[in-house]
Amino acid sequence: MTSEAPFRPKARAPRGFQDRRAAALGAERRILEAVSRVYEAYGFEALETGAFEYADALGKFLPDSDRPNEGVFALQDDDEQWMALRYDLTAPLARFVAEHWDGLPKPFRRYAFGTVWRNEKPGPGRFREFVQCDADTVGSARPEADAEIIAMAVEGYAAAGLPTDGYVLKINNRKLLNGLLSAAGVEDAGQKLVVLRAVDKLDRLGAEGVKALLGAGRKDESGAFTKGAGLGSAAIDSVLAFVEAGRDSRTATLDRLAQVIGGSAEGDEGLAELARIGAALNGLGVGEDRAIFDPSVVRGLEYYTGAVFEAELLAEVTDESGAVMRFGSIGGGGRYDDLVARFTGERTPATGFSFGVSRLAAALAASGRATAAQARGPVVVIAFDAEHMASYFAAAADLRAAGVAAEVYLGSSGMKAQMKYADRRLAPAAVILGGDEIAAGTVTIKDLDLGRALSAGVADNEAWRKERPGQVNVPRAELVATVRAIVEAAGR
Repeated sequence: MTSEAPFRPKARAPRGFQDRRAAALGAERRILEAVSRVYEAYGFEALETGAFEYADALGKFLPDSDRPNEGVFALQDDDEQWMALRYDLTAPLARFVAEHWDGLPKPFRRYAFGTVWRNEKPGPGRFREFVQCDADTVGSARPEADAEIIAMAVEGYAAAGLPTDGYVLKINNRKLLNGLLSAAGVEDAGQKLVVLRAVDKLDRLGAEGVKALLGAGRKDESGAFTKGAGLGSAAIDSVLAFVEAGRDSRTATLDRLAQVIGGSAEGDEGLAELARIGAALNGLGVGEDRAIFDPSVVRGLEYYTGAVFEAELLAEVTDESGAVMRFGSIGGGGRYDDLVARFTGERTPATGFSFGVSRLAAALAASGRATAAQARGPVVVIAFDAEHMASYFAAAADLRAAGVAAEVYLGSSGMKAQMKYADRRLAPAAVILGGDEIAAGTVTIKDLDLGRALSAGVADNEAWRKERPGQVNVPRAELVATVRAIVEAAGR
């Protein structure tokens, strides 16, 4: 009789979720710190809300079903209320504002960053769990509030290290397309939503693909059929003329849009708002090369009511197989004047922008802009035997007290393996305290950065090498000063 082998699950991460080590985490942290400083410079207050919200508070992604887990990850609490992991940071803000409105300064200007979750199909740079960093103004209906959000986004991308030619921020207004559709006799809200979603796919499907979705529908490469908006040919032509109305300057685009939308009341209102946004952007110093008016931008979420913005990464990178990867949107936002009203019944104007931090970090890494220096490890104190562990820990403690990251090796390997460990950690230096050094009151310090530079052939200057010997023996009292000099020389 044979016993069954024990079950051993396959070690694997769920699709759309990623394990991140120091380099990736460090890249995200630097983006968050840089963008947060921009938000604070504009006077925005930090706010943190919980990861879970009641499902009815999230609203927009949830279908009419017994288990609301399409688009979000949901579970039922012990009181039988459905909760879901937040899919963005805006819906929790709307709930917070509705709950605390009487005690908040108005307008309420807040920024927030944190993890969000979406139960969607993952793809290149598109994850089910990712980090966002948002700024929102609640309580101002002025188009200038939209312009300020856009200006902050532009400053934020610059602070995060994105080159000025690496992206473009596109601006539109939902009222323009709404006015155009109303003038064409399209009044059904569901039909308008299908139109918005079709236009939102322009960069992926092209004009012909969008034309099919505006009409009867479209069959994709897999054979699956997507039902279209059912517009007539004249309405389809009007929508396509609208999304292709972008010009080289903001003023020229406004002029062209005025000709296309046909003078509808809602469309004229949207044009006036864009004109005020453009004037404010000029005053804020945001040029045409950084922020443009683009009628093809509509944003997929239903809650936008006016201006919408989207930042598109322009660079194309290749994956390990050489295939071209296009990350596309790295952030976006817009005006959502009806979101707080879901709780209060009173319209509360609001506008905001969200940085897709995880996607931006992934795109920068894929394009080679993230460097290995971001994952630098600590100084490693070599451990020879248990008898002298107190001395090893004292050396590491002295370094940490001086602001230098340090650790004692706590594995069971010998000297050679420990030096390999320090090198794999990208440690700037290794501290050697053998019995002879401890007896003599000295310490040996090995400059690992110098060793890496020499092995890479980037240090041919003999004088430079003499000034920076690869290994030195100094009095124990000079440990901190010597290691700090090595660390500072490495630009840490």
